[in-house]
Amino acid sequence: MLQAGTAEPLAALVLASCRLDVEALKPGNVSVYSAGHGMTAADFLRSAELIAPVITTPGFSVGERIWRSIEITKARIGCNTNLGIILLCAPLVHAMFLPRAGGLRKRLTAVLKALDKGDARLVFQAIRRAGPAGLGHSAQHDVNSEPTVTLREAMAAAQGWDRIAYQYAHNFEDIFVLGVACLEEYMERINDLEWATVACYLSFLARFPDSHIQRKFGKEHAEAIRREAKRVEKRFKACDNLSDTIPLLLQFDKDLKRVGVNPGTSADLTVASLLAFHLERLKGTLAKNRVKMGEAAIG
Repeated sequence: MLQAGTAEPLAALVLASCRLDVEALKPGNVSVYSAGHGMTAADFLRSAELIAPVITTPGFSVGERIWRSIEITKARIGCNTNLGIILLCAPLVHAMFLPRAGGLRKRLTAVLKALDKGDARLVFQAIRRAGPAGLGHSAQHDVNSEPTVTLREAMAAAQGWDRIAYQYAHNFEDIFVLGVACLEEYMERINDLEWATVACYLSFLARFPDSHIQRKFGKEHAEAIRREAKRVEKRFKACDNLSDTIPLLLQFDKDLKRVGVNPGTSADLTVASLLAFHLERLKGTLAKNRVKMGEAAIG
């Protein structure tokens, strides 16, 4: 189990994952390559710096991690830069504070199963505070009302139209099976995490109609973007020198931003995949250190 003194490396990993979100050339998203949607890369970088120590604070519940991170973002930045990121990263961080219980995925499953109405209340409050684009009213488990179910039950009810909610209902399946796997593949292939991040993002955008796009523009438009992303991904994968794909990615970025399309959910899933990738490596390092300490004690 991680103690208070070991929360600092977790914060560093959250910050590193969020920084890659804007340092990588992810078409349609705000990045160091181009601003968009009324926001800049500086807004996202500052948001990451604000939430990293908050979301990793020992002793918080998952709901508290989410609520406090949203509150400081809105208070200091003034807009919704990271709701999806926070919703996905909070359970992953929380899993690292559990007593020894196997790997990250096993710990995360335990975290999700333990979510209660208190978590739901704080998360509903956080979502209202963030005010994401396309937020309306729902006939079931409306975030504008008092929750009557646990957070995981509320997410399960929303999984059909929200890919972030889907992760809560399916133990972050997409994060590990698609996201982390893609990062590992590209790190093995080129050992460049920035380009691996682009590959991961394109994998999500090409695989599923982006939930954020769907809420704003409808299913047909989201599906059209998915098909275009599939064509871009195919060309990206076929390229031996990924730097040669920069004009392709910049053109796709320009096309999406010209019509106000931001594949925000795909970006959020990418950040969570980066964090899970980092956390699995951190956990391995901690385990090795424990073995070394044990050997030293025996010696």
